[in-house]
Amino acid sequence: MRATLGDTVYKDSEFGSGHSEFHEFLRHLKKLSGVINLSESDGNKTQVMEFVLMGLTDLPGLQVPLFLVFLVIYLTTMVGNLGLIFLIWKDPHLHTPMYLLLGSLAFADACSSTSVTPKMLMNFLSNNHLISLVECITQFYIFASSANTECFLLVVMAYDRYVAICNPLLYPVVMSNIFCIRLLGVSYIIGFLHPMMHTSLLFRLTFCKSNVIHYFYCEILQLFKISCTDPRVNMLLIFIFSVFIQSFTFVTIIISYSHVLFAILKKKSEKGRSKAFSTCSAHLLSVSLFYGTLFFMYVRPGSGPAENQDKMYSVFYTIIIPLLNPFIYSLRNKEVLNALRRIIKYK
Repeated sequence: MRATLGDTVYKDSEFGSGHSEFHEFLRHLKKLSGVINLSESDGNKTQVMEFVLMGLTDLPGLQVPLFLVFLVIYLTTMVGNLGLIFLIWKDPHLHTPMYLLLGSLAFADACSSTSVTPKMLMNFLSNNHLISLVECITQFYIFASSANTECFLLVVMAYDRYVAICNPLLYPVVMSNIFCIRLLGVSYIIGFLHPMMHTSLLFRLTFCKSNVIHYFYCEILQLFKISCTDPRVNMLLIFIFSVFIQSFTFVTIIISYSHVLFAILKKKSEKGRSKAFSTCSAHLLSVSLFYGTLFFMYVRPGSGPAENQDKMYSVFYTIIIPLLNPFIYSLRNKEVLNALRRIIKYK
């Protein structure tokens, strides 16, 4: 066996008869370059241990302005989501299933944004865009878990509105706090277990074609492009599970809101209709943004100009939606605004 770095070849015999010195040398090369080249009888393979995230753009003049823009977006996202969680926790009037679900959605949005934005902000101001293999896979797992959890949370929120509007008298019994917590638990368990399967399968891949990821975070399809191991098994499982989960959750939400719409139209009171519509409009807007962006991201090819458009859709999906959600649910919500006034007045 021999190790190569650039054009220099180091043979096993040059390190003595023992293998420990040789393996220690390989570990040293790994630290220096992030890449290990091993030449064996079956051919040459290059094991990439670090990746380069190319980011949104390579234009030097845009790095600082983009840093400032996304820094403001990230800080606003965290203040909005964590502030909403604090408000729901602090005010007893908001200790209801609807706001418990809203707080959980805010937590998922905060995790989603945090998995991507801080690394992107660092890269705007640094010439070193390296991310290790472990960091890359961890970033994917945290983001994928948050996004999957959000899918199921939107389903539970749709069911909550269905019971509240179609069966208002049974609502306190059906959507008790204990039952709501169980639904939340199921959402988080599925949301975090599903990406674990895809994350574990990433370790079967070896990356040798390139260590450059033409994206601003470790998106799994981008990793498949630079894999020298056939990723068809990974892609097939992602396709099957993603289609099932997205279809199941989206269809369930549509069915729930179809019943809600018919129930609203049957109401004789104009005031009752208006109140029911206002209750559901925020959730419908959030669902439309979430699934609409997913649709535009994955139904189009990913090369040329379309690839740059995919980056923009990903920015919207990973960064802008977590920014918008707390304000969508809060600005027109009288109970949240009243709770905020009570907190300010109390202080």
